[in-house]
Amino acid sequence: MQLLSSLAALPEAADFDVVVIGAGGAGMSAALFAAIDGKKVLLVERSEYVGGTTAVSAGTTWVPGTRHAAKVNPNDSLQEAARYLDNAVGSHSPQALRQAFLQNGKTAVDIVEDHSDLHYRPYPKHPDYISDLGGSTLNGRALEPLPFDGRELGELFKLIRPPIPEFTVLGGMMVDRTDINHLLALGKSMASFKHAVKIIARHGMDRLSHPRGTRLVMGNALVGRLLLSLSKRSNVSLLLNTSLGQLVRGAEGAKGVESVLLIQEGQRRTVNVRGGVILASGGFNRHAQLRSEMIPGVPAEWSPTAPVNFGEAHGLAKQLGAHYGKDGASHAFWAPVSLRKRADGSSAAFPHFVMDRAKPGMITVNQKGERFVNESTSYHLFGLAMQQAHKTVPSIPAYMIADAQALAQYGMGMVRPGGKGLAPFLADGYLVQADTLDELAQKLGIDAEGLKASVAKNNAYADSGVDPDFQRGVTAYQQNIGDATRGGKNPNLGRLAQGPYYAIRLYPGDIGAATGLATDADARVLGQDEQPIPGLYAVGNDMQSVMGGVYTAPGITIGPGLVFGYLAAKHAGARAATNLRSP
Repeated sequence: MQLLSSLAALPEAADFDVVVIGAGGAGMSAALFAAIDGKKVLLVERSEYVGGTTAVSAGTTWVPGTRHAAKVNPNDSLQEAARYLDNAVGSHSPQALRQAFLQNGKTAVDIVEDHSDLHYRPYPKHPDYISDLGGSTLNGRALEPLPFDGRELGELFKLIRPPIPEFTVLGGMMVDRTDINHLLALGKSMASFKHAVKIIARHGMDRLSHPRGTRLVMGNALVGRLLLSLSKRSNVSLLLNTSLGQLVRGAEGAKGVESVLLIQEGQRRTVNVRGGVILASGGFNRHAQLRSEMIPGVPAEWSPTAPVNFGEAHGLAKQLGAHYGKDGASHAFWAPVSLRKRADGSSAAFPHFVMDRAKPGMITVNQKGERFVNESTSYHLFGLAMQQAHKTVPSIPAYMIADAQALAQYGMGMVRPGGKGLAPFLADGYLVQADTLDELAQKLGIDAEGLKASVAKNNAYADSGVDPDFQRGVTAYQQNIGDATRGGKNPNLGRLAQGPYYAIRLYPGDIGAATGLATDADARVLGQDEQPIPGLYAVGNDMQSVMGGVYTAPGITIGPGLVFGYLAAKHAGARAATNLRSP
């Protein structure tokens, strides 16, 4: 791979088979597939880092029917996956796109694993999120990238977007769910003790020569493996800190997009494209106008996405006739987040995925102190529920409440398990503590009688194991993110009875765009006449979600990003070969 030092290093009117705009997970995947196919590729990224939001995510990749599925779920099939998506998504996305995703998933994973350094493993139990629907599974479809040694990248290691600091420990050590479980069981299991000592010792050695740990997991591992794979390909050029200025059609538009204008610090270069331009810039989430139109009332500061998805490419595509997809259930994907100012003045938006809100001994209430949501539902449905409830009773922020036992056992957001080190969180108000529920309600400014009634109901439900109000803990997905080891009748329900009591404020944070440019099954962007715009493709969050804004399972942005990255690269590559032969 040629890492271009500046736009000036790129010759004027340089020719490439494929130009990819955006070096997040989907863009890097598309570039890699095109490079594997022998095409000359230019990968353009507007920031100083590669990885986008993928780098700060869990890195889970949802692709049914791969070589890995049989290891944990030999009875699954693409027919069952299609049935699940039909049940969950229905008319919110074209069935033809879902079929293309399912039919090409295995091939995409086979190619990338056979011809690159990107490798996956299935998690033993990782249920589809709407696990009570027909066709859902408990495992096999969600893949996670293998941990990666960032030292293999040498000087390129610094190009990977760092993880959210609050998701690391000990000054930059990345941990995944397996690591966390071992760290929590450090004094209870010899296997956990050995695992913990090994990764901590490795991190200590890393910090002697690196600003953060080089043992990469989750999204950082996925991006690291993609970057290493691209670095080994001489037919790839990477250009950082560069924006897309224009998509240029050929004469009278007959041959579609034939070149792009790139801009970097006042410098401009036009690049010719034989096959196509693949848009993978990350979606609209930080475009001020689009944000106000599609997710009004939700400040960008609540979003834990990478700060680079400004949606500028969408406007340029619309100038060529592109339009957004229709009929999606939601314009964005959601998660409850808690907010805190960092020491450097920046704002941290911490997404509450699985580690706290679904656990026994915790409930979430609104301004009246009343529960309004199944706390163990998926983070996407939780975020939507907050916004819906807020229309009638102030529910933004909502208040996650825990007793001392739950806080010590599970932590709360940025507060680590163990119940220690609370002083800085209490001092800045991120965490609120009180000896009684009355006092807690007073400090939060919510209704005390409502809070006490909600806790009393929860405690009765914990004793019976049944939540008649919101059916908490009734599905396999919910139970999986609860805690069966606590010994209750329901792994998601537990009494709040041990003071002091604690609370943190939750806000709905968008974690990715669901609405994007309408495409066909080859990821070709469609014009106003619903015909493909030649030479223009969209993948990742620039593409209308194949899930139609329904969060069906873990990794339903990264998985389709990989598969449609493969399809876009394949089609653009064939187009490049045709145009190369044409006079």
